[in-house]
Amino acid sequence: MTRPTGIDELLERVRSTYRRIEPRAAHEAAAAGDALLVDIRYAALRERDGLIPGALVVERNELEWRLDPQGSHRVPEATGHDLRIVVICNEGYASSLAVASLRELGLHRATDLVGGFQAWRAAGLPVTDGTGT
Repeated sequence: MTRPTGIDELLERVRSTYRRIEPRAAHEAAAAGDALLVDIRYAALRERDGLIPGALVVERNELEWRLDPQGSHRVPEATGHDLRIVVICNEGYASSLAVASLRELGLHRATDLVGGFQAWRAAGLPVTDGTGT
């Protein structure tokens, strides 16, 4: 019988297949128009901690439906499989698993933010309140 995979091992395996991005580099890539920031945190966290200006909010349970360029429920920003997507969760764990799923859909440039939203805020990068103002 095969030994079950634990979450730490799964994260390590998933993360070994792509290069994650640090907050400042993600900010610069988004500002240059080279990356789409996608916030997958749930509403209570966004309301509590704020939003990253310009980030597309797509809750985790809708992520694949909204970002699949071939999907019938895609957002307008899902323009193609070459789109560089930076997935952002609260602390950089759930986003890694989300990236694995996006890569399965052929979004080969998908990555996630090391440390998530909390690292973004700690780096002093722009944040608005939870209402977007």
